[in-house]
Amino acid sequence: MPRTTARRTALAAALVSPLLLWGAGPARAHGAPTDPVSRVAACSPEGGGRAASAACRAAVAANGAPFTAWDDLRVAGVGGRDRQRIPDGRLCSGGLPAYRGLDLPRADWPATRVVPGGALPVTYASTIPHTGTFRVYLTGPGYDPARPLTWSDLPERPLAEVTDPPLTDGAYHFRVPLPRDLTGRHVLYTVWQNSSTPDTYYSCSDVVFPEQQTEGTAEERRDTDREEAVAGKGRPDDAAGDRSADSAPASGPRTASPPASPRPRAAGTPAAAVPTASSGPSAPLIAGGAAAVLVLTGGAALALRMRRR
Repeated sequence: MPRTTARRTALAAALVSPLLLWGAGPARAHGAPTDPVSRVAACSPEGGGRAASAACRAAVAANGAPFTAWDDLRVAGVGGRDRQRIPDGRLCSGGLPAYRGLDLPRADWPATRVVPGGALPVTYASTIPHTGTFRVYLTGPGYDPARPLTWSDLPERPLAEVTDPPLTDGAYHFRVPLPRDLTGRHVLYTVWQNSSTPDTYYSCSDVVFPEQQTEGTAEERRDTDREEAVAGKGRPDDAAGDRSADSAPASGPRTASPPASPRPRAAGTPAAAVPTASSGPSAPLIAGGAAAVLVLTGGAALALRMRRR
């Protein structure tokens, strides 16, 4: 009987222990964005090649320690008062000294390329599932990555606000709509306010929008091609197209007439007296006109004589 009792006690402990750990909540609610990758995840020992980047090495040096607890960047008791609790210049660290290296103003943080006007998929890894709301902000036009990130760099309203997305394969997944008018480097700032714990998590993900100059150059090239085609100086394929369009018959087949050759002149005849294909009417036409004048003149004289008789 004592052995049976011992087994039951061990089984009860095995079942109760996870519940006790779950009840410890605040210390177990961990997470951070992995796509687009956050600074803390990229620079952690699990960040792979990104952790060896110059920005991550500088962050670890400024930190004084590696970002081993990459999923524990949290502040308790904020309750939605993010702008009051997290000071300017320390948004990426959440104001925590243990993560101060993440606040370094640099333009070479590991970044994710994004498409303007698209829906950006976000993957937020979580080691322990918890309920809560994600608020995602994005720096606006004029943001300078060489300066510390401040609340004035972010809009008052988030790009997206998602509550309790499903946890799939150890991560939360949702989408964020992106504006069309941004270029260059920007920061996606994610705030995860737990509802099942008093904690709020903060993270910075660096993103890169394509430069509009590339698009504009292509558009200018297309305009130049059109202008040159109109002026007869287009590209070879454009010129061939223009020529084929000009040579096509308007309606039905058309037979081209061979060019007329100059009429030979008799010896002693001035060159100006010999008509050419482009200098005036042909000789038969002139001769026919002269004969008609003689006939009319003779007829008129005969009629005059008859009237006098």
